[in-house]
Amino acid sequence: MFQLSEKQAQDIVDKMMMDIPYNINIMNHQGIIVGSGNKERVGTVHQGAVKALSTGQMVEVLEDGLYEKKGTNEPIVIGNTRVGVIGISGSPEEVRPFCNIVRTTVSLLIEQRNTLENLANEANRKKAMLEMLLAHQGAYSQKLRKEAAPYNIDLLLKTTVLYLKHFNPEKDAAKLLLRYPSFQLDEDTWLLLIQNRPDCSPLIAELLHNQPLLLLASGRHESSIAEGYRQAKSALSILLALRPASQSITFDEAEFLVKLSHAKLSDKPGRAIKLEDTADLLETLRSFINHNCSVSQTADHLNIHRNTLQYRLKRIESITGKDPRNLLQLFELTYELLALYK
Repeated sequence: MFQLSEKQAQDIVDKMMMDIPYNINIMNHQGIIVGSGNKERVGTVHQGAVKALSTGQMVEVLEDGLYEKKGTNEPIVIGNTRVGVIGISGSPEEVRPFCNIVRTTVSLLIEQRNTLENLANEANRKKAMLEMLLAHQGAYSQKLRKEAAPYNIDLLLKTTVLYLKHFNPEKDAAKLLLRYPSFQLDEDTWLLLIQNRPDCSPLIAELLHNQPLLLLASGRHESSIAEGYRQAKSALSILLALRPASQSITFDEAEFLVKLSHAKLSDKPGRAIKLEDTADLLETLRSFINHNCSVSQTADHLNIHRNTLQYRLKRIESITGKDPRNLLQLFELTYELLALYK
């Protein structure tokens, strides 16, 4: 059952009393005052609240007594549960309308808090499910298959994992997320699990539509979601490293480069890392690789003069010690670039 903390209750009291010229008390489900304009009463039992909680009805006190003051005490009911009481001191005829306003305000705040907590709990459960799936090795147990079912995941079916980076889930794109099991990794990064559908090309085309910044990588159609995720994430690292013209890549297309990026070919730090502080040179190297060392195509793509390109290539050589115009040395630079993003 939801319970207002003393801080929450006191914040509500303080704000409401800026507009309501009467003392306000908020009591919890036990009738104990947790927020009050008279802070000395916080922590004491309010007898009118105890009565209101037991009967479920508004209790009005017409005269001041030893342990209670005249006023109204109305239960706060969420669903069918009495979670607290709103009390306002003063003539019942005068304070009754204010009591309704405060009770409604507090009820809305509690319901909003419950909704947010439920959403957070569901998000945590979903995150935990994804972590289990991505860490799982071997055959799926019946228990795990049952736990995955509420997320529309059938662990008996093969799955293609799509890894989406810089994805904007708005308008039509949001509908695609609803059609398949999806998990948000961070603000603009998502995983989609596509089951029993070996060819995802039409779906990938849909996802890329009107998403100019999206980078998408897909794994193979695997029995293991963890393996499909590893493949998709590795393929995405190739897109991030080389930045080819295409926005999407499959693991089959990237497999050799993935293995190359993970190969430990040298104990020395990669020279390509020296280019990270010079964005124009890093972009030039990527473009030169993607255009098969063509000076004219690279210059056209970068919208620079051929002489400017030659100057940049010489600067890359002076910084890294490797000449990108030499095929074998370019291969070394390509490996080092891939290794930065593995």
